[in-house]
Amino acid sequence: MIGERLSDLRKDMGISQSELAEKLSLTRDTISAYERNKFEPPDDTKLKIARFFGVSIDYLLGLTDIPKISESKNNYVLLPKNFPAYAKNDLIDYIDYLMFKHKKNN
Repeated sequence: MIGERLSDLRKDMGISQSELAEKLSLTRDTISAYERNKFEPPDDTKLKIARFFGVSIDYLLGLTDIPKISESKNNYVLLPKNFPAYAKNDLIDYIDYLMFKHKKNN
């Protein structure tokens, strides 16, 4: 499961295996092996991957389909499965804008 999630996250972000390998201090062959489920990353690498993509370890391992556990269990937005990872920061910025706008009007 981790291989499919890693591949999807990488592609959603629009980066190559080589680029991801460089950012995680790994080799392209290692990323390729993880994506093909030839090898499972060690726990410290799973943590690096989860932090890099801003997802939970549970999501990375396929234990949940919710990419990120919210700080408050009652306040979260479930994104579509194919929502591009690179657009998440835009969404967060828009949420911040809406909060500012409505706080200003109240």
